[in-house]
Amino acid sequence: MKHKIVFATGNEGKMREVRMILDDLGMEILSMKEAGAAPEINENGKTFGENAEIKARAVWECTGGIVLADDSGLVIDYLNGEPGIYSARYMGEDTSYEIKNQNLIDRVRGAKGQERAARFVCNIAAVLPDGQVLHTEQTMEGLIAEAPAGNEGFGYDPILYLPEFGKTSAELTLEQKNEISHRGKALEAMKKELQRLFKGEEK
Repeated sequence: MKHKIVFATGNEGKMREVRMILDDLGMEILSMKEAGAAPEINENGKTFGENAEIKARAVWECTGGIVLADDSGLVIDYLNGEPGIYSARYMGEDTSYEIKNQNLIDRVRGAKGQERAARFVCNIAAVLPDGQVLHTEQTMEGLIAEAPAGNEGFGYDPILYLPEFGKTSAELTLEQKNEISHRGKALEAMKKELQRLFKGEEK
């Protein structure tokens, strides 16, 4: 039986990343829109994992099969973990990331060195055909940059500086980013879980 995977997002940048990483699963990968699912999703979880599961289950109830969803965000130590699970809604969903990024840089202006430590966190939830749920969670560690840089990527990528590359996340190529990103690593871990569970079914 050939499985399809529905990924609960409308974000094209994210779908490109997802397809690139999950390509060798040999399953068709559809966005929520392509699968014809548009549920009302109330992300009222207290953690990345809870929110990812809320999204995946809401779409799964429309489509069945295998549904993946991620919840990710930027966690800044100096700001007690802000914006965290509210990353997408920080300063309002309609506020541009240029404004959000500048605001966060301004708020950590007093921090030096490791005080600027921050990370992207990504939790991926998979709801399987029988309704059981799997989770994988990974991070990408860095520092808040002094100024935004780069125009690859999206969201908060221009302000997470990665010391080992001497660049922000937005200055990496998509291939580089997939190897080290929170979402890339969480997707790779989820891919291993799915390969283990569905091994032999794709022939």
